[in-house]
Amino acid sequence: MSTLYSSFNAGIAGLNANSTRLAAISDNISNSGTQGYKRVVASFQSMVIGGAQSGAYIAGGVRASTLRLIDQHGAITGSSNATDLAISGRGFLPVTSSNAVLAGGTLPLMMTTTGSFRPDANGVLTNPAGLVLLGWPAEADGTIGAYPRDNIGGLVPVNINANQFASDPTSRISVRANLPATATRFDSESVGHDVGLEYYTALGTTESLNMHFQPTIPVTGSSNEWLATITDTNDGSVIGEYRITFDDTPPNGGRILSVTQDVGAAGGAYDAVTGEFTVTVAGQDIALNIGAVADEDSLSQMANDFIPVSIDRNGAPVQALAGVQVDANGLVKAYYDSGLIRTIAQVPLIDVPNPNGLTALDSQAFRASAESGSLFLWDAGDGPTGEILSFAREESATDIAAELTDMIQTQRAYSSNAKVIQTVDEMLQETTNIKR
Repeated sequence: MSTLYSSFNAGIAGLNANSTRLAAISDNISNSGTQGYKRVVASFQSMVIGGAQSGAYIAGGVRASTLRLIDQHGAITGSSNATDLAISGRGFLPVTSSNAVLAGGTLPLMMTTTGSFRPDANGVLTNPAGLVLLGWPAEADGTIGAYPRDNIGGLVPVNINANQFASDPTSRISVRANLPATATRFDSESVGHDVGLEYYTALGTTESLNMHFQPTIPVTGSSNEWLATITDTNDGSVIGEYRITFDDTPPNGGRILSVTQDVGAAGGAYDAVTGEFTVTVAGQDIALNIGAVADEDSLSQMANDFIPVSIDRNGAPVQALAGVQVDANGLVKAYYDSGLIRTIAQVPLIDVPNPNGLTALDSQAFRASAESGSLFLWDAGDGPTGEILSFAREESATDIAAELTDMIQTQRAYSSNAKVIQTVDEMLQETTNIKR
């Protein structure tokens, strides 16, 4: 009778196992439209209770276990939102809970493979499920500092509001002009020439410098030398003073021969290769480029006339944020209405040795576990990780046709196990009837 009763228990185990499989299939089908969803599969393992080749056999039945296939990706589809993100390969976006951000303190690290992130009321990039995108903040010059790669130290919520306005202070001014060669002759009248140089400050305001060229008059002949003095027009202070000598022999006639400074003169040293020297005004360093030695694209001294050729500067006044976008390497770039592009953060990608060992959370989020192994933060596109795709979302990994096929198989298996129980019941009834 123990054999018969074991058949009864095996049938019940079969019903339970196929119920588990149907639950997994139901979850997959219900999330067929959930972006970033990872399908669950049920696998069966037989249980051996006992029994030998001869004698009574005891049925052990079956046991079901489930596994979420986190390493399988759904199809990538496009979107119209620049901060809709997906990953073209391995890796996870670092996210945290918006409630944890509001509460302050330590932020719990979670991971996801896709998300539709938009600024919340505080400018923090958040998806509809309340997951906040994390990244490393950029320095003022747009570079990303050195942060630990084996933990989340340094990761902060990516905030857009902090970058709504930006200034692009001038760091370089290029000056090109022709100075009259006749002005440095012994019989000239020593007439100087001025060039106004406007620049943008760190506060986005416009200020100006004056560059005055004064010829050196020799006793005889021509000196071919000019004293260039750079003055802050706000207070008249001299911030740079240089003696520029021009060549008067072929083939470099009229080009810069040398640039020197008197002892104690203001301004940084002239670089003969780059053609630049640096002056500092109100704490702001500006590289003035007058051209390299013997370079045809430089200040020149030829003929009889002073001709300002061109003055080019970089920088821009205060400008408003027009939008943000995440590039393939995870750099979050802010675009301003003047055309300025500024890096404000970098979103790394998290990788673990066993993605399927991650603990699944609500809203297509995951958390590291002992089974997943320790995490490591990579630059997107480096190591084993893929690139970050903006204007993109990852669809559900569910295959509806495959799930419906599995459902039919599960239904038949469930019915068969129910038939086993029904048969055992009938056999036990026959055994009971022996007494009659």
